[in-house]
Amino acid sequence: MKDTVADVLLARLRVWNIKQVFGFPGDGINGLLAAWGRADNDPQFVQARHEEMAAFEAVGFAKFSGQVAVCAATSGPGAVHLLNGLYDAKLDHVPVVAIVGQTERSAMGGSYQQEIDLLTLFKDVCSDYVQMCTVPRQLPNLIDRAIRTAISESAPTCLIIPSDVFDLAYEPPEHAFKQVPSSVGMSNSAMTADRGAIRAAADLLNAGARVAMLVGQGARGCVAELTEVANLLGAGVAKALLGKDVLSDDLPWVTGSIGLLGTIPSYNLMMGCDTLLTVGSNFPYTQFLPKLDQARAVQIDRSGKWIGMRYPYELNLVGDAKDTLRALIPLLEHKSDRGWRHDIEADVARWWTTVQRRAMTDADPINPMRIFHELSKRLPDNAIVASDSGSAANWYARQLKFRGDVRGSLSGTLATMGPGVPYVIGAKWAHPDRPTIALVGDGAMQMNGMAELITVAHYWRQWTDPRLIVAILHNNDLNQVTWEMRAMEGAPKFAESQTLPDVDFAAFARSLGLSGVPVDDAEDIGPAWGAALAADRPTVLDIRCDPDIPPIPPRATFAQAKATATSVLKGDEDSWGFITQGVKQKVQQYVHSTKEEQ
Repeated sequence: MKDTVADVLLARLRVWNIKQVFGFPGDGINGLLAAWGRADNDPQFVQARHEEMAAFEAVGFAKFSGQVAVCAATSGPGAVHLLNGLYDAKLDHVPVVAIVGQTERSAMGGSYQQEIDLLTLFKDVCSDYVQMCTVPRQLPNLIDRAIRTAISESAPTCLIIPSDVFDLAYEPPEHAFKQVPSSVGMSNSAMTADRGAIRAAADLLNAGARVAMLVGQGARGCVAELTEVANLLGAGVAKALLGKDVLSDDLPWVTGSIGLLGTIPSYNLMMGCDTLLTVGSNFPYTQFLPKLDQARAVQIDRSGKWIGMRYPYELNLVGDAKDTLRALIPLLEHKSDRGWRHDIEADVARWWTTVQRRAMTDADPINPMRIFHELSKRLPDNAIVASDSGSAANWYARQLKFRGDVRGSLSGTLATMGPGVPYVIGAKWAHPDRPTIALVGDGAMQMNGMAELITVAHYWRQWTDPRLIVAILHNNDLNQVTWEMRAMEGAPKFAESQTLPDVDFAAFARSLGLSGVPVDDAEDIGPAWGAALAADRPTVLDIRCDPDIPPIPPRATFAQAKATATSVLKGDEDSWGFITQGVKQKVQQYVHSTKEEQ
């Protein structure tokens, strides 16, 4: 029997070393599913509970492996469901290939069942490459280009295949006119910036007295180079949220996250510097960078498409971060005046004291910051951590201390709800020997996390290390939006949209054969983390926490303070609770400073 298009497609994925495909079945890909059966499930079809979750799992795999990931869905609604996860990949620059079914060629254009103009649908999200395979001879070129483009552009791509094409006998492209043969594989390459530009950048940085650095995910793998540059320049280093795992938080000159979810030392670093070096970051919030006329600035990025667009950089160096930094280091002069560096380190030390004091402040029943503080003390050096969007992202950004080889991510630019649990599922296929931890609000858990616990229960025995922990911030409130309503709209909490139905998440986990631990006492948080990290199976920590703990930004504007006060006057049902907690938290910021001054 001659191989079909579907057989050859799977064989091509195997040659590209694709081990898993995250997906959900449907009749638009029946021919592909049949081929999977003939191929003994190689690559492995990982069945999510929903196509959106399959896309998120692919994003998680790609983020934490550094390799291309593949997801698959049927035509019509299945294809539509992939979009949110693929937009997450697009906005966070992650290589994902989507394989999508389509109605049969004979029915296309006839308003047939589940017929959608998929080329138009995916034109934006997979703008770097989206094509339809209509004859077998197209196949190798299409799949090879989809994979190569995804890798080269760090972007999602899409291959659409009508359902009848999957079953066609495969015919390779010929040595003939209008035939496009193809080949597998590509070598890695690194671009180093122009030598003259590097010399000019070194001169600019050497001239600065107070140098700040901002690093993002594009600087991952450059610990030694970033450390040497920072030490030579006497600089402090702030981290964009997607670059949280680039440098250890144990380094005394690392100020932590930047932005609305960032730290006070990062804000002070940016507001006090006279020179800025940005490496591998496209951080979008200009108001948290130095004032536009304050600092001379240099940016290093691998892509000219993303460089020079957030700040008036004097020099824009297009090149690989590691190679460009290595070329820059011999040209940098060691700054003898370490006063700026000393001030940064003192500010960072005060911050971590404030973090601890805030986390240990009493709440009703549990301060959510303590959940992250207790995890920081126990976080394995090889852990992989994913935060969902919402209030969990605040505490992930500010409270959680990364060290060793800890990896972490979240939906940085799309900031969509729901990727926390599927991210760590994807991470488990990338690194089955490492513990993974998802930090998730109860809103996101109800949205889709509970369903993906079924996926965890289905597959966890295949992982070398069985530890997959989901910690739920259970406060029965869509907390981030509640606070945004108060601080941005001056509106009280609208309970009908914000209050969540109560769910026993721990009991649900136990019903699936997983470990489920309810926690409603602050003194039990540490032991609960210890037990979950020692467990022989995945664990859900259902932690009842206080919704009235304010996510205080590094600098609250007058407009935000006024809006929050207005929400109190308009009768916010939780006003007394969040006023009390807000005062408690703000006091902790100054207690340590006052003692030092005395």
